[in-house]
Amino acid sequence: MLEYSILRPEGILLLKPDASLSKEDFAGLSASVDSYLADHASLHGVLIHAKAFPGWENFAGFIAHIRFVRSHQQKIERVALVTDSDVASVGEAIAKHFTAAEIKHFPFSDYEKALDWLKTP
Repeated sequence: MLEYSILRPEGILLLKPDASLSKEDFAGLSASVDSYLADHASLHGVLIHAKAFPGWENFAGFIAHIRFVRSHQQKIERVALVTDSDVASVGEAIAKHFTAAEIKHFPFSDYEKALDWLKTP
């Protein structure tokens, strides 16, 4: 399951995955982000907050994730990975090849520090 919300004044998408990601998670997320982007040029930031990476429910969940990234990545300025997962350093390195967004890793306990970083101009 993927909890998400958008801090509208700041233009920051908050993502909290707490179980395997599904195709339906990305359908809801896409609708919410597309609604926001209809009135805004971009998202200033995305904060992904997870103790560990939960993986995908199935291949359809993985494909939905890839499609979401591909269709939104050019409208995202910064990404904060807030996790203690070892996957974060690999994910950070791989993501830099697929997006122009500035990506930064923070320990799971540094949620506020990551949010402050996203809020800076």
